[in-house]
Amino acid sequence: MDLSNGYENIAKIFMVARDKSVGASSVRKWAKALAPGSVVLDLGCGPGNPVSKILIGEGLTVYGIDASPTMVEAFKRNFPACPVACEAAETSTFFDRRFDAIIAWGLMFLLPPEAQALIIQKAAQALPSGGKFLFTSPSMVLEWNDALSERLSVSLGAEKYRELLSAAGFSVTGEFADEGENYYYDAVKL
Repeated sequence: MDLSNGYENIAKIFMVARDKSVGASSVRKWAKALAPGSVVLDLGCGPGNPVSKILIGEGLTVYGIDASPTMVEAFKRNFPACPVACEAAETSTFFDRRFDAIIAWGLMFLLPPEAQALIIQKAAQALPSGGKFLFTSPSMVLEWNDALSERLSVSLGAEKYRELLSAAGFSVTGEFADEGENYYYDAVKL
């Protein structure tokens, strides 16, 4: 069973094709709002560029999770001092730890709806009151085939994400789109 949702098979293509400028300013702005030294979990970290690289550049301590062994090896080469696990996000043992913030850029919609709901619940358990959670997924309810993996992608839509976040003890503090039309949900644990 491929826990990487098809990304292990296309890891080398993804690492070359990923536009590292898209979303960078949004992630940087979010990271700047965190206290220096905050411990951040990057879900679906891939090789770490640009998201983990930005977080580290802002003085944050980063942990990474990715289910693609190829991407985890690249992450280790890029950031040898950062802990990283080759696990599916929804079953990761890193959720047994505490983090100040969690980011899931480009991951949620790759997961089945029940796994997306589970990630939100696990993020709530791993964050203290005031902890931040940022993830991307389209605001509309829709299904499509991922451009690279060609696997089914599912957005639950803004209304459902708000409902899941609220049920898990989060308050949505903002929603916005970036220059690449990625839609963000910015939440804080109550």
